Amino acid sequence: MKVNSYVPDFNEQSSRSGSVDIKIVSRSMGLLMYFEAALMLLSTGVSLVYGDGDLSSLLVAVGVCIAVGLAMSAYGRHAHEQPGRRESYIVVGLTWILFSAFGMIPFVYGGYIPSVTDAFFETMSGFTTTGATILDDIESLPHGILFWRALTQWIGGLGIVFFTIALLPGFGRSSQMLFLSESTGVTHTKIHPNVRVMARFLWLVYFTLTLSETVLLMLGGMNLFDAVCHAFATTATGGFSTKSASIAYWNSPFIEYVVSLFMILSGINFTLYFYAMKGQPIHFLREREVRWFLKSVGVLTVVITVTLMVCNGYGIEEAFRKSLFQVATCHTSCGFASADYTLWPGFVWMLLIFAMLSGGCTGSTSGGIKNMRLMIMSQGIRNQVKQILHPQAVLPVRINGKIIDHSIINAVQVFFVSYMAFILIGWVLLMLCGVGLTESMSTVISAMGNVGPGLGAFGPVNSWAAMPSVAKWILSALMLIGRLEIFGLLIAFYPGTWDRNLE
Repeated sequence: MKVNSYVPDFNEQSSRSGSVDIKIVSRSMGLLMYFEAALMLLSTGVSLVYGDGDLSSLLVAVGVCIAVGLAMSAYGRHAHEQPGRRESYIVVGLTWILFSAFGMIPFVYGGYIPSVTDAFFETMSGFTTTGATILDDIESLPHGILFWRALTQWIGGLGIVFFTIALLPGFGRSSQMLFLSESTGVTHTKIHPNVRVMARFLWLVYFTLTLSETVLLMLGGMNLFDAVCHAFATTATGGFSTKSASIAYWNSPFIEYVVSLFMILSGINFTLYFYAMKGQPIHFLREREVRWFLKSVGVLTVVITVTLMVCNGYGIEEAFRKSLFQVATCHTSCGFASADYTLWPGFVWMLLIFAMLSGGCTGSTSGGIKNMRLMIMSQGIRNQVKQILHPQAVLPVRINGKIIDHSIINAVQVFFVSYMAFILIGWVLLMLCGVGLTESMSTVISAMGNVGPGLGAFGPVNSWAAMPSVAKWILSALMLIGRLEIFGLLIAFYPGTWDRNLE
């Protein structure tokens, strides 16, 4: 989960000198591989129910994950300490890569996605909740494989390590450091002194949203399987559908409104739901980032609604519904489709690109830059203008009545510049691979923001199958960089993280 809501009183064990303890990393990774095997077992249950012939491919994947987990655990069995800061960043970075590498086994072994490049891309897109797909005929996949595909998003939305911490006791005191390593964020709100207890509270919120949407989608006409898979994808703001036409397949205003609502709910800081469950809904009203996010969704929806009525001849209800859905899916980085927005005026495309870049709230499952960072930057710009007029004035940046420390402001600025730099680099690299100007720009923004659809040939009604193989690996890397908010991944591969002598 892209939750950034906890700062523990934890004196990490990074006082150790020398290099990273590989055995500590291996032991932690072994436990996580058992967790991936357990998740695949859930999919084998679905396979047994439907009997589509995909059971063997899932069981082989389970066996491989267990074998690798045993090997890693055996290698790290004599590690006496818990992961410190360095080991935690390495564990988190490697976990997302290994989960995708082993998570693609059912696709490749079963022949459902024969290409390793395509299978890795699809799995990475799932775990990072991007939702971009290379599949042109999704309905042809068996139920067990479709369920595993949806489950990768649900686990990735909450966060692989975060989810494991909530369910398994094996990490002990190191849970705090592992959690912070996966949750690289802007501001932090301490809701419980124990990170495992907090993880369970937030998992309960996540599960409640998923269950509620499942019930409503079934009331709208979906069967249980489709409703569960789409609820997984919505609350994770992922976007994988069981149908090639996505939400448009059902042609149901009720379903579109339900999905729109839950996409927006999933784009809000999950800790606020925790406070609401504790009888303190006032936090929703006080949270400025939520107001900023909802205003942005509202304004974009109204502008696009009017545009569709004037330029495309839509009726008011249909224009509003299609606009709300598309703004919600882009603003929360969900990636579902209810219409082909590439047929809308180019002016609308730019508004949706803005929504993709903005993303949702800090502490939600959405991607993008995050509205908290945009708020901090906008206040900084306003203060700079005032400073020119009043050179002696002291103008702090305030969020929710609290002064934001200069270190946080600097971190936000560095993140924004880095984010845009990765988009520019990815844009150039994709164009070198032969991808068109518009397509390369939109797919890079989509991958970095974990959104899913792009523009042109890779719009909401098309798969990304036609992408060159090299471009798919580049986009897979950008998905992970965006999911771990750049520095969470870069730290894991920074030489100084592995050896202090290289700092």
